[in-house]
Amino acid sequence: MIRILVSILLVLLAGCSSTPEVTVVEEVETYGINPETQARVEQWKALIESGTTWSDIQKLTSVNDFVNQFDFVDDIKHWRQEDYWATPLQTLVTKGGDCEDFAIAKYFTLSAMGMDEEKMRLTYVKALSINKAHMVVSYYAKPNVEPLVLDNLNTKILPGSQRRDLLPVYSFNGAGLWLAKREKSGQYVDDASRISLWQDLLHHMDVEASNEKAMICLYQYYDLPSSVAKTKCS
Repeated sequence: MIRILVSILLVLLAGCSSTPEVTVVEEVETYGINPETQARVEQWKALIESGTTWSDIQKLTSVNDFVNQFDFVDDIKHWRQEDYWATPLQTLVTKGGDCEDFAIAKYFTLSAMGMDEEKMRLTYVKALSINKAHMVVSYYAKPNVEPLVLDNLNTKILPGSQRRDLLPVYSFNGAGLWLAKREKSGQYVDDASRISLWQDLLHHMDVEASNEKAMICLYQYYDLPSSVAKTKCS
């Protein structure tokens, strides 16, 4: 019965120290990455490197603020798809995304800082104030305790019990899938492989890792046909 319920939910909610100047110039000429994009990527990577030594709260606050600076853009306008989960690098380069993209960027940035995966979940909720499906990051300092919520609707990090405007539905990370609750971690029901968009996301991130600079250049021209974008990054 639980598996049937989860399948239904997934269907319903699928749709919410400086570097010498010559080095930078060579990278732009070689890879087609413009200086603004390069600077933003370097800022993100510097944040990750600095964050490896911070406390969990410092990590949560800095990452929440960094990602929330980007523009909210619906998938249909941004990616010309009804539902698309962008990689953190896509959100960073294009300077925008929807609630899922923001949550995913926060999750993987925190992970890169060394945050334990067991402390984090991507949580699908119903945002009651806008009556829409929505995604946030839930942080659990310890198993089965009340989570803190990282969100783009309310940018202040608050305990789940103080976000009465959010109705949790299910949460997941690389380790599994749970039916979600405001004040507890919820009931484990399956592994995350059931979520096809999650699997697509991980595949896209693997592709990025094989040639990051080339992908950064292509992402700059995300609103152009692929064939045209490739001519600008050759």
